[in-house]
Amino acid sequence: MLRTLKDLFDAFTAPPAGQSPADEAHALQLATAVLLVEVMRADPAITDAERDAVLLALRGKFSLRDDELERLLELAHETAHTAYDYQRFTSLLNERFTQEQKVRVVEAMWQVAYADDHLDAHENHVISKVAGLLHVTHGEYIAAKMRAREAAQPAP
Repeated sequence: MLRTLKDLFDAFTAPPAGQSPADEAHALQLATAVLLVEVMRADPAITDAERDAVLLALRGKFSLRDDELERLLELAHETAHTAYDYQRFTSLLNERFTQEQKVRVVEAMWQVAYADDHLDAHENHVISKVAGLLHVTHGEYIAAKMRAREAAQPAP
């Protein structure tokens, strides 16, 4: 169960040594959510479709109730607003996620970008930067982009 927003923020910014498994899970959830929110914030207009795509990605990745997802999204917005770089989020994911999990995060970022049927250059830049920081290869990056684009296109 998610704790208060302050507890989650404190858990995220605390050093990894001595973190409980629950605190570590919360930190990974927040780091992932912040990266997804950053794609949403890169677009000049945040749409409901993008917000829904973020929630869908978080719901698929983590077993959280709707109220927990809403609190996580709120905290991710606050954290993203005060963050000055992506390194603190990507370094945590690099330490704890497998390569496949990191590629899935990049794919989820593409899904958020394509959610409003418009790929903004700033969204592309954010995803490219994060993919590099996550050590996602160019081939994995392109494959994730193609999967997300195909999923976003309506069926004929």
